Amino acid sequence: MVGGSWLCGHISDCHIVDPGQNLADVIDTAAYLRDAVDTFNRLDPQPELVLASGDLVNDGRPAQYGRLAELVAPLRAPLYLMPGNHDDRAALRTAFPAHRYLGDGPTIDYVVDGPVRLIALDSTIPGAPGGRLSRRQLQWLDAVLQQSPNVPAVIALHHPPFATGIEHMDRMALDAGPADDLAVLVRRHPQVERVVAGHLHRSISRRWAGTVAATVPGVAHAVVLDVRPGGVAAWNLEPPALALYLWRRELGVVAHQLAIGEFRGGRVGDH
Repeated sequence: MVGGSWLCGHISDCHIVDPGQNLADVIDTAAYLRDAVDTFNRLDPQPELVLASGDLVNDGRPAQYGRLAELVAPLRAPLYLMPGNHDDRAALRTAFPAHRYLGDGPTIDYVVDGPVRLIALDSTIPGAPGGRLSRRQLQWLDAVLQQSPNVPAVIALHHPPFATGIEHMDRMALDAGPADDLAVLVRRHPQVERVVAGHLHRSISRRWAGTVAATVPGVAHAVVLDVRPGGVAAWNLEPPALALYLWRRELGVVAHQLAIGEFRGGRVGDH
């Protein structure tokens, strides 16, 4: 924390594949993740932590998590991992034994305390693309929020709890029942500044349950923006980006988006 502020980085959907391979034979997801780590490491000030909110690897295999561990090792800020629908909880825990917050329970839910509390909720269903939260998880979340009603909170999960208009992705979002229950719960806790997710590989936001809910871009590839009824599922290579959440007492939580990588021209001048 620098000068009474809090800065949290957020990436999602790294989709790391086996060593020597590219995703779909085309996308070098490892190179994109290296660029993301380099981008974080160049930040001044450094984030208090970096969250990676799921689909860390593409097929949940141990070799992929080994490659992921090598790629994120240079990151200067503490890293917090969450599973997505492409992940395997057991393999993730095995590859990151020092990450004690991953626990050993049926889901990976945890709290990172600070001037803003980051609350991670595991929405994955093994073998399914969509997401779900159990009654037990919602009760846990309610208890966690009741513990510190005056401390701002950011809730993170892999699957967004809201529809986006991209139909093929909306069919694999958070199940409607748990999403409605989560909305009721969040409305009871006005300290929730933001609900953040991945899964969509795009930057999307809306007002939801009395707060702001948003998804972040993918580290590598993007879901094609197609909001036509019956739009076809497709990917493309748009400029990747990461999110930064800045908190100061006088500002609340403010979200920023930063492109990943080097661009011609760079910084032009100071004002």
